[in-house]
Amino acid sequence: MNHRLELLQSYPFQRLTALLAGQQPPAGVKPVPLYIGEPKHPTPALIREALVANLDGLSVYPATLGTDALRQAIAAWIARRYGIAAPDPASQVLPVNGSREALFSFVQAVVDGSSGRPAVICPNPFYQIYEGAALLAGAEPQFIHNLPENGFAFDTAQLPETVWRRAQLMIVCSPGNPTGKVLGLADWKALFEQADRHGCVIASDECYSEIYFEEGKAPLGALEAAVRLGRSDFRNLVVFSSLSKRSNVPGMRSGFVAGDAAILKKYYLYRTYHGGAMSPPVQAASIAAWQDETHVVANRALYREKFESVIGILNPALPAEWPDAAFYLWLQTPIDDVEFTRRLYAAEGVSVLPGSYLAREARGINPGVNRVRIALVASAAECTEAAHRLRRFAESL
Repeated sequence: MNHRLELLQSYPFQRLTALLAGQQPPAGVKPVPLYIGEPKHPTPALIREALVANLDGLSVYPATLGTDALRQAIAAWIARRYGIAAPDPASQVLPVNGSREALFSFVQAVVDGSSGRPAVICPNPFYQIYEGAALLAGAEPQFIHNLPENGFAFDTAQLPETVWRRAQLMIVCSPGNPTGKVLGLADWKALFEQADRHGCVIASDECYSEIYFEEGKAPLGALEAAVRLGRSDFRNLVVFSSLSKRSNVPGMRSGFVAGDAAILKKYYLYRTYHGGAMSPPVQAASIAAWQDETHVVANRALYREKFESVIGILNPALPAEWPDAAFYLWLQTPIDDVEFTRRLYAAEGVSVLPGSYLAREARGINPGVNRVRIALVASAAECTEAAHRLRRFAESL
């Protein structure tokens, strides 16, 4: 077996299951799971209908590159969403089976361990795929702490020059998971300059880009930032996006990678061996999803309603602030985050995710300690009920 498997830590949800094993909420209290970022809103009918109408596609092998129609639909969406010229569908867009699979395989394709030990720069806290992909590629994860005292910024100055000289890949998440932080144009300018200095690739994870709270004020994306900063060739930049959160289809596993044509050419070669072709019915349903915005606007309205309710209930007992975007609250806990999680479930039947499970200690700091991530993915009624229980529990401490 690959010896690098020994470097992997248990996934956060496995750790949570172990933590809550044997715990039972009080009799008659219905559990409310808010620990996993799995959208629970209904899948739009237009996507379901397109999927069913194209089931004949199951009789053919799909092409790794996807259909021209899908790549064109994605490129057109990028142009509409970010107000930029459409990327070339033939060379700058590649359909993938969700951002998780793509992020993992992309790291394997990029990292070159032929000389020394390369570094992969990640945010901390983070989506655990970043760390696992880096370790299995033979790279060393190096963490940039996203801390409240500097607005959860991605501060590259935290790492010394000796680390940056080994950096081959910088993974950025905007809107952030779990902080909800959105990077601005000045942030992207600094990141592009840092990547240019050290010859590393930027992978921008933007799977939460369509969950925001004010229509007409969509989060800035990396491709848009690149164009505004005179980098319309997207050099050394790739962006990962997904339909899972935007269109409530996490089970469909559909997304895309877009950006630097030279990088995507090599990544496409990797994928022809990796076996990452998207099913034809899923491609057809994805086209329908990318071409429609009505369901996305309605989806955002549901999240906005839940945030308004939950934040109003939690404050001031458990101080909560609106994130820039995404569907998480990143709350500070009055006691240890793991103990808070265990006791909350036992007392109120609400399951959240300990912040320390989403982060690593580095340079003496674990930015997830004494925080919990709450995913407002359940129904509005369930989220409101959970907020009342959270407040009651916090007031009891």
